[in-house]
Amino acid sequence: MPDLLTLLLDLHDLPASQLPEPARDAARSSLYDWLICGRAGTNEPVADKLRRFIAAEGGQGLASVLGAGTAPARQAALVNGATSHAIDFDDTHFAHVGHLSVGIYPAALAVGEETGASAGDVVDAFLLGSEAAIRVGMALGSAHYNRGFHQTATAGAFGATLAAGRLIGLTRDQMRAAIGLCSTRASGLKSQFGTMGKPYNAGIAAANGVESARLAELGMSSCADGLAGPEGFLQTHTDDPGHDLPPVGRWLLPEISYKFHACCHGTHAMIEALRAVGPVDPGDVAAIELRTNPRWLSVCNIADPGTGLEVKFSYAWLAAMVLSGRDTSAFDSYSDVVAADPALAAIAGRMTVTGDAGLSDMQAEGVLRLASGGQTPFAHDISAPIATDVLRDRLAGKSRALLGPDGGPPATLVGDLATMTAADLGRMLRGEAA
Repeated sequence: MPDLLTLLLDLHDLPASQLPEPARDAARSSLYDWLICGRAGTNEPVADKLRRFIAAEGGQGLASVLGAGTAPARQAALVNGATSHAIDFDDTHFAHVGHLSVGIYPAALAVGEETGASAGDVVDAFLLGSEAAIRVGMALGSAHYNRGFHQTATAGAFGATLAAGRLIGLTRDQMRAAIGLCSTRASGLKSQFGTMGKPYNAGIAAANGVESARLAELGMSSCADGLAGPEGFLQTHTDDPGHDLPPVGRWLLPEISYKFHACCHGTHAMIEALRAVGPVDPGDVAAIELRTNPRWLSVCNIADPGTGLEVKFSYAWLAAMVLSGRDTSAFDSYSDVVAADPALAAIAGRMTVTGDAGLSDMQAEGVLRLASGGQTPFAHDISAPIATDVLRDRLAGKSRALLGPDGGPPATLVGDLATMTAADLGRMLRGEAA
């Protein structure tokens, strides 16, 4: 098994002809989802503050910025990464333990615009950067996350570096240096969750990727292996580095999961499972028994939420919302009024949640018991493949819910990419016609 650095370098060198269409298709879907989330986050406070920050710095505008024209590539990557993660509605890869698109696509698109790349080149760079970030995330493992690091920012920065380096055309030795430089730059803490610092972490990953790749292109040197070598990133950032990582050729990006509910991703398997049960009279609910992976018990099991934000992290309240026919995809469904709703409280009070180590992070199982008699088991695994046409329809619905019928990227985007350039994607990012 090659070492981690060699795996990343081999990914960087992989010919485009060896990238399989199913993996590319996942990357195209992620582009669509990323553009939706980015456009939806444009008016968030963190986006405004970072746009003002880069405007004060100035520089040559070669890359598109969500909500603000153009800027230098590193600045654009910073703003676009944070903006697209601002509403926390973006994709999740559970093996990576983080969000891929918000850290990698901003770097890939910014450098793609800067270098005159095609849209297909940007998609390929994202795909390879994601495969790298997932493997770094797996190597860092849960020990890294549990220590307090945010893999979206740390492992994600390596993916952004590889994507940027691929588009710049770095040699293998230059890519080695870029990864080394990234190892001394990558950062991001979970302590920022609940503040503007969390989306900022995604912007940091993207900006670090652009910076590390460009500095390596200029000949800046680095240690031989800043990632897995002595006193490198793995040795200093995790107590339990992963082993036997998937080789190049085993494609991991297609396992990515998209958010269709505006709440913690750890609750989505339960929501999908209860939605599949069908209409239920809320007054007939006697008990809801849920089993979930134990890691989620400390994340999204707030039994008595006091605010709309806390509702997003409450299995009981979300179950009550689903069974009452509330829309879990709409942001206005998570208000402080909802948190104080006595009808929801009555249903939520009938729920018990237990940890089951036999379930993965992406699974939920349970039983719905009715006062009128009878019981209905429910289960869902969000890692289960979704047919491409169904996925695209759900993403289009997400776009309409967030941006209105005409406010998001066109539903035909994925099919149009073959004839588009990075500059076309940049115009779309800015809300202009491609």
